[in-house]
Amino acid sequence: MKRYILLILCCLALSFQPVNPGRAQAEADLKDIVAAVERSYESLTDLQASFSQKTYIASMKREQTGNGTLYIRKNPGAPAMFRFDYTRPKQLIVSDGSSVWFYLPENRQVMVTDVRSMFEGGNGVTLNFLTGIGRISRDFSITRPNDGRDAEGNYLLELVPKSSSKNLQKLRLTVSAKVVDEYLKGAKGGGGFPIVSSVVDDHFGTRTTIDFGNVRINRGLKASLFSFKVPKGVEVIRQ
Repeated sequence: MKRYILLILCCLALSFQPVNPGRAQAEADLKDIVAAVERSYESLTDLQASFSQKTYIASMKREQTGNGTLYIRKNPGAPAMFRFDYTRPKQLIVSDGSSVWFYLPENRQVMVTDVRSMFEGGNGVTLNFLTGIGRISRDFSITRPNDGRDAEGNYLLELVPKSSSKNLQKLRLTVSAKVVDEYLKGAKGGGGFPIVSSVVDDHFGTRTTIDFGNVRINRGLKASLFSFKVPKGVEVIRQ
């Protein structure tokens, strides 16, 4: 379960980058695209979005799918708060920045773990981004695969961590062309949430793809949304 959620967090956390502005040009080059992604973090305080997730588990030769709504709130001085309300399969993952609860209502179980313990060893790069100190330009080798665009004209980036990570071999981001264009025009904050979709490959052959939609930013999400009260009769498993 920890490795599963770490893959999801790799997809999401790397969308929240500190400012590292680049030079605006008529045509977006790699530096511009990376800077637009990083710039988005400066004005972003919280995020609400629908998501569709697909995970291929190589060891089981099986694909799992899911969808729901996610919420993220920056948490000054601590890892970001996050909440995944899954519609399918029915489950809830919540973190207040200190603990993470994995609630499986059908099993009447909730698993609890410490946030920082999830990111020990080679998983520290993800914690860097959840705490707001990571930069993709610093922590990854970045290239533009193929022709660097998808069918809708959005930019494609491929990121390989410079330091070994157990759960992250390669990350691919689809970056909104509109956000990059707004960045090139000098828009504050880079023009909005930049990530259209993300794909994470781990060293075990597992691939997790997340597509985002109905994105809302800076709506003033309350900290109480990221707390969890164990329902009566639910077994608590501490990891």
